[in-house]
Amino acid sequence: MMRVCIVLMSLLSLLSIEAYEVGLTFLDSAVAKGAVCLDGSAPAYHMDKGFGAGFDNWLVFFEGGGWCNNVTNCLARKDTRLGSSKKMLTTETFSGMFHNKPKYNPDFYDWNRIKVRYCDGASFTGDVEAVDPKTNLHFRGARIFRAVIEDLLAKGMKNAKNAMLAGCSAGGLTSILQCDNFRSLLPATTKVKCLSDAGFFINAKTIIGTSHIEGFYADVVRTHGSEKVLSPACTAKMSPGLCFFPQNMVQYIKTPIFLINAAYDSWQVKNILAPGVADRKGTWRECKLDITKCSSAQLNILQGYRQEFLKALTGFGNSPSRGMFINSCYSHCQTGTQETWLRNDSPLLSNTTIAKAVGDWYYERGTFQKIDCPYPCDKTCHNRVFE
Repeated sequence: MMRVCIVLMSLLSLLSIEAYEVGLTFLDSAVAKGAVCLDGSAPAYHMDKGFGAGFDNWLVFFEGGGWCNNVTNCLARKDTRLGSSKKMLTTETFSGMFHNKPKYNPDFYDWNRIKVRYCDGASFTGDVEAVDPKTNLHFRGARIFRAVIEDLLAKGMKNAKNAMLAGCSAGGLTSILQCDNFRSLLPATTKVKCLSDAGFFINAKTIIGTSHIEGFYADVVRTHGSEKVLSPACTAKMSPGLCFFPQNMVQYIKTPIFLINAAYDSWQVKNILAPGVADRKGTWRECKLDITKCSSAQLNILQGYRQEFLKALTGFGNSPSRGMFINSCYSHCQTGTQETWLRNDSPLLSNTTIAKAVGDWYYERGTFQKIDCPYPCDKTCHNRVFE
C-alpha cells in the first residue's frame, strides 16, 4: 500500500511540475466595441507574463472548440464556455508550449504567453452588426480578435521584438485565416510568424461519398458574416465558404507559417470522413474511438484520407519561411500538452520533437518540412483513445 501511495504521489508531483494554473482576464473594455461572445459577454484570456530576455516576446494562442453553423447550433452553444465567458473556468492549465520553465519549453518559456478563450463559434472571423432580440446571438469573432490584439498591444506588445500567432483546432484555423491580419496589426519592426496546430481542415468527402464539411463551412461563413475577414485573393476566385478551407487560401499568406497536423487527425476522421450522418449504423464507432480497433477495410479508407490530406498540402509550398510537422498519429492538437510537445517519449519526426522543430523554424536555426511515413510505422505516436 505504501509503495502505491509513493508512486501516486510521484505521479502527482510530476504532473504539477509539467503543468500549472493561470487565472482568467476578462476584457470588459471590448464590450463597448461590440467585441463579445455569442451571448454578449466580454471576451477573456489567460496570460502568463514574459520575463528576462523574453520580456518583449509574445505568443498569442487561440483556443479551439469546433464551430456553430446556424442559429439553432449557436443557441445550443451560447450558454456553454464556448459561447459565454460567464461559463468559463477561471483558471487554465499551462503546459507544453505555454510552460514557463526552459526544461519543458526551451524556446518560448520566458515569452509573454496568452491563451485566448474561444466563445464566438467561427474561429474568430464573424462580424455581424445586427442582433436578433429573439435570440440575442452576437456573431462578433473578428471583433474579439482585434480587441484582444489591441489590448495586448497596449499592455506592451507594441514593443514586441518577436510575436507568434498560434492556435489549436478551430483556433489553429484562426492562426491560418488571420495570419496576415495579425502581421498588419503589429509594428513593422517586430518579427512575426504564425503556427497552426491541427487547424488544416480539408474539404474531403465522407465514407459514403457525400459532401458534408463543405456545406457546414459555407453555413458557418454565411451565419457569422465571415467573408470580410477571408483572403480577398481567394474570394475573388471561389465562394467564401470554400475560402474557409486552408487548402484554398494558404498559398496567399505572406507571413511565415508553420503547420503541425496529424495526417490521421482524429477530429477530421470523426467529423469530416465518418460523421454520424454518414455512419447511421455505427460501423465506424469503434474505429473512431481507437485506431487499433479499425478493420483492414477501414484502415485502407484512412490511408486514402491521408493521401487526400497530403494532396491538400501541395499549395503550401516549400519556401524556407514555411515549416511543417505532419505525423502519422491518431491525434488532434499536440502543442498544449507536455507529453506531445516535449518529453522523453514525445512524438518525433526525423528524430526531432515538435518543440525543437518549431523553435528551430522560428529562430531560423534550420528549416523543418517533414511528412511521416504511413500508419502504423511511427512508434513515437501518442494515439488518442476516446471513451
